Amino acid sequence: MLEPPDIHYLSAALGWMELGNFREAKAELARISTTLAEHADVLEVRWLILAAEQNWPAALDMARILLKGDPDRPFGWLHQAYALRRVPDGGLQAAWDALHPVADRFPQEPTIPYNLSCYACQMGRLEEARKWLQRACAVAGKASVKSMALADADLEPLWTEIRRW
Repeated sequence: MLEPPDIHYLSAALGWMELGNFREAKAELARISTTLAEHADVLEVRWLILAAEQNWPAALDMARILLKGDPDRPFGWLHQAYALRRVPDGGLQAAWDALHPVADRFPQEPTIPYNLSCYACQMGRLEEARKWLQRACAVAGKASVKSMALADADLEPLWTEIRRW
């Protein structure tokens, strides 16, 4: 459990990230005690910084560290797939292969079926994309998913259908 002052450093890092200052965000994370530097919340923020910097190989490594420490946290799986899509020698199929096996493990996490829908859509598997998008709607609500999907270029092949929801 993160407690003061470490929780304050983590909050400050998030604040710097929102301002787009990743150097200061990293400096705040460096202030966190060494005993809590591997805490899942800290690792998650480290991943967010790496992703914002588009350092996908390092982001993939960080996601795997997060998964090793806490495999019951869905965001480790999501972050791994997201990075896998973008690393050299990765791609859509690699992201799909990493995320698909855990979809039933986290039935209340709408981002997993949503991302699987994006991957399927981009791979030209539109029927599968529809199925996963409906599953995301069942968890997050149709209005929320519709709004997000219509702003997501990954789902552009389905926009005409989605607009009719």
